[in-house]
Amino acid sequence: MNAHERWIVLQGAANVRDLGGLPTADGGTTVPGRILRSDNLQGLTEGDVALLVGDLKLRHVVDLRSQTEVRLEGPGPLILLPEVGIHHHSLFAEGGHLTDVEADTIDDRTLPWQGEREEEALAELRVTGYYYGYLRDRPDSVVAALRVLARDDGLAVVHCAAGKDRTGVVSALALAVAGATREAIIGDYVATGERLEGILARLRASRTYRDDLDSKPVDSHLPRPEYMDKFLTTLDDRFGGPLGWLRTQGWTDADTEALRGRLRD
Repeated sequence: MNAHERWIVLQGAANVRDLGGLPTADGGTTVPGRILRSDNLQGLTEGDVALLVGDLKLRHVVDLRSQTEVRLEGPGPLILLPEVGIHHHSLFAEGGHLTDVEADTIDDRTLPWQGEREEEALAELRVTGYYYGYLRDRPDSVVAALRVLARDDGLAVVHCAAGKDRTGVVSALALAVAGATREAIIGDYVATGERLEGILARLRASRTYRDDLDSKPVDSHLPRPEYMDKFLTTLDDRFGGPLGWLRTQGWTDADTEALRGRLRD
């Protein structure tokens, strides 16, 4: 599976791709057709639903949006299908009024680092601190989301609003557990930038997200490799890696085996 084949083309979502086809540290690749990542699924068409549920056998949706977002935007059409389970695990760390589209505006006091920083490094630390905040504030949701992704009864998709920040963190942790290389994890995170124009266009059409988006230039929303690299390095330094952090939250060897079993043969 090449980079192009990882993308799932839908009419009602702009940032849907497979976590399969990525290189692992032992020379293998992650398995396609098991876990997808996405932006908001509220606008899925009948054709989109038929593809996801009928053809790809989608059975689990992990919704990382806040309760406010779900209330204002709606749960989406997949909630109407009895064969699809909707698992709401909000991360509650939102940079704008309601969403994570302004992740780099988080207040400095929430950063897990101390000391003075150069201005050019501050944006990196803010975004990374924001990501670290998901783990600090809602570790229960992070772990629960990963456990849903580890289920073996059908395709799962994890999503938020843009499919960039909240989804990016959960996807990175899933890939790390599966043994994906650091370069592959960062590359998957950065790939959202390829669809940024479409993502922002969809979010701007919503009153829920418009104000957050219009307050900053487009390029400020880019998922830059240094953001994810710093986040992963922080987990390395503090916990010995993503698995080390997960173990502090009750993640077991059985959990690791289950999630690896989904993304590895």
